[in-house]
Amino acid sequence: MTKERLLLFILAAALFTHIMDFMIMMPLGPQLMRLFDISPQQFSLLVSSYSFSAGASGFFAAFLIDRFDRKTCLTFIYIGFTLGTLACAFAPSYEVLLLTRCIAGAFGGILGALILSIVSDAIPLERRAAGIGFVMAAFSVASVLGVPFGLYLATIFSWHAPFLLLALLGVIINILILNYIPSMRQHIATESNVSIWQSVVSIIKVIFGRRNPLMGLIFTSMLMLGHFTIIPFIAPYMVGNVGFSEQQLTYIYLVGGGLTIFTSPMVGRLADKYGRLNVFTIFGILVMLPILIITHLQPVPLWEALVFTGVFFILANGRIVPSTTMVTSVIKPENRGSFMSIRSSVQQVSSGLAALIGGFIVTETPSTVTPDAKALLNYEYVGYFALVFSVVAILIARTLRVEKGA
Repeated sequence: MTKERLLLFILAAALFTHIMDFMIMMPLGPQLMRLFDISPQQFSLLVSSYSFSAGASGFFAAFLIDRFDRKTCLTFIYIGFTLGTLACAFAPSYEVLLLTRCIAGAFGGILGALILSIVSDAIPLERRAAGIGFVMAAFSVASVLGVPFGLYLATIFSWHAPFLLLALLGVIINILILNYIPSMRQHIATESNVSIWQSVVSIIKVIFGRRNPLMGLIFTSMLMLGHFTIIPFIAPYMVGNVGFSEQQLTYIYLVGGGLTIFTSPMVGRLADKYGRLNVFTIFGILVMLPILIITHLQPVPLWEALVFTGVFFILANGRIVPSTTMVTSVIKPENRGSFMSIRSSVQQVSSGLAALIGGFIVTETPSTVTPDAKALLNYEYVGYFALVFSVVAILIARTLRVEKGA
């Protein structure tokens, strides 16, 4: 295995645990809502608390992250993430789980941005989409392996079990980071001995005072509002409205994740060959159809529902890979870590806001298709909301420009 491939593998493994830690909450929704006797609004807060905490920590980390070796930052942040996830495993109540999710999110949000910064620093722009596509296949692996296995553990033991598994994996990956991730200091500017206050002012001017990176942040926000509004409620909707059992939810992630394991790297190669904007626009338009179908879905056979959710996984993931690559190129390397951290902050806050908005739009009523479950009402309006912001994201994407030297 080449050093570059090993680097990407370890980063993908770290991202896998972060994504699974975040994603596992959503299919656990029906179980947590039942066990803790909480409403859709309380559940959406449980999901969004991770995002809001990640957003806050990502913003503050932006002013420090480019002053240090990438390996040093990754080691510190990943240890914190592992400990935060372990704390989630031992949460005895809704309130404590809410607090521990904030702790895990504080480290997890920085982790995602830092991993993308390392990939961007290590791989030149002409091959970067393929590298990001490989690392972001962690989303797919988390869906096809992590989430179903986590749900299986939650069904056999309790909802605590998936978090214990993640903490164990975190220990193993920390060892790999310490032994195989090289020191990376090329991004550190020669004037890095300036005061933190001067650094803060400089970063704010570079990121918020220039049109290109500012539009990159707005683009990220619009994309999350057009993507994450419907995501947290797919599992509860499939159980209460379509007729899935809680055990059958694993099929959604097995099928969707299994498909995107193959399509994610393929999309990266397509973006490198035919242009990131072109590929993003095509997938951004195509994904609107499954969004409409899923948010209007009535009781149908299991296989039919899996076709719709599988197509959604493919197309939604298909716009994430090129959009991420586009955003990495709107800033110079010496400011990329700070920018990607703020970008992660914007992404997390926007996804948390999207989850809260979805939670306030939907209401619940006793299900007529699944005993002891609650059906969701007004989910179709959540779909319309997502479509509007998906269109806005496509329009803003066309204003982004590649920064010289990116």
